[in-house]
Amino acid sequence: MADPSGAAPRRRVGLFGGSFDPPHLAHVALARAAVEQLGLDTLHVLPTGQAWHKARSLSPAEHRLALARLAFDPVPRARVDARELRREGPTYTIDTLRELRREHPDAELVLVIGADQAEALHGWRDSAEIPRLATLAIAERARPSEGPVPFDASHVPGGTWESVELPPMPVSATAIRALVGAGEPIDTLVPEGVARYIDQHHLYRSP
Repeated sequence: MADPSGAAPRRRVGLFGGSFDPPHLAHVALARAAVEQLGLDTLHVLPTGQAWHKARSLSPAEHRLALARLAFDPVPRARVDARELRREGPTYTIDTLRELRREHPDAELVLVIGADQAEALHGWRDSAEIPRLATLAIAERARPSEGPVPFDASHVPGGTWESVELPPMPVSATAIRALVGAGEPIDTLVPEGVARYIDQHHLYRSP
C-alpha cells in the first residue's frame, strides 16, 4: 500500500546468520521465504566466525564461505557477507547489527532467525538491544528436530516480531555431517553445488 504522505517506503535490510557447516535446503528455503514474505530489499547471509555458543570446532572459514556462496547466490536479493568470518574473537550478532545500522542509517533492519534461536535470544550478548536495532522475523517451524514443538514467545525480548511461514523441514547440518562421515549420500538434503564441493574437498570425513 502506498504511503499517503508520499514518502518513499523504508528499505528493509535483512540479516540471516549461521555456521552453515554445511548450508542445506532448509537454510535456502528460509532465505527465499524471508526475502519474499518480508519484502526485503537485501538479505545479508552471514556465515559466523568464531561461534561463542558452539562446543565443537567449525570447518575452516574459506570452506564455509564457499559453501554459503554456492547455496545462497541463486537466491534473489541475497548476498553472502563475510564480515563475521573476518572479525577477530567470538562472533556476536549485536556487533553485526551495530555495523549494519551505521551502514544503513535510514533502513529498517530485519533479523531472520528460527524459533529455537528466538527462544534462546535472551541469552545472547546485549539481547535487550537487539529488538531496538532490528525487527525480529521468526520462522516458527524452522526447527532441526522432528515433531511439532510449540513456539514459546515469552522468551522473545521486546515481545514483538514478524512471522516467516515455512513448512517443517527436519534436516540439520549435524545429521548431514554424520551422513557424509558414514559415506551416505546427501544429494536430497543440500544444493547440488554444495554436495559436489563437500565431495571434492573431502569435508566431514572421518580421519
